[in-house]
This record gives sequence, C-alpha cells and structure tokens, in this order.
Amino acid sequence: EIYNIGAGNETANRVLVDKLLALLGKDDSSVQYVADRLGHDRRYSVDITKISKLGWKRTRSLDEALEATVSWYRDNRWWWEPLKEKK
Repeated sequence: EIYNIGAGNETANRVLVDKLLALLGKDDSSVQYVADRLGHDRRYSVDITKISKLGWKRTRSLDEALEATVSWYRDNRWWWEPLKEKK
C-alpha cells in the first residue's frame, strides 16, 4: 500500500530555489533557466489523505526542514562526496 507524505501545501520551484540559495549563502548566478521538457507538469502535489487518517502530521515547517537537510549534508560530506566522484 502506498502512503504519500507531504505538508498539504505547495511551494513554487523558484521559491524553493531561493530558500536553498539563502541557506547556502549563495546568490542566484548559478541558476540556469531551461526550456520546459515535453509533458512538463505545471504543478507537483501529493494526496496526503491516507497518511492523515493515520494521524500523521508534519512536525517542521518547510524552512525548518530545509535548514535541517542542508545542515545534514554539510555535516555528512563523507557520505555524498564519493557519489559525485563516480560520475
């Protein structure tokens, strides 16, 4: 059985990029706009009805979760840096 997990709200891709750039202390000079791919989705959303019926609720805001994620990647370079070298 599949249970979608989400916050029940939407965030535009560009807003998410700007939040990540701010957390990383970067400007937007590395952002490259590209043409939409064939069949491009206009929005991404998940139905969290089933998981909500089990009592699941988010425990962090988007900003808190992004900060925790960036912090984890900064603290655990040993885990992901070798993956970059395999390319």
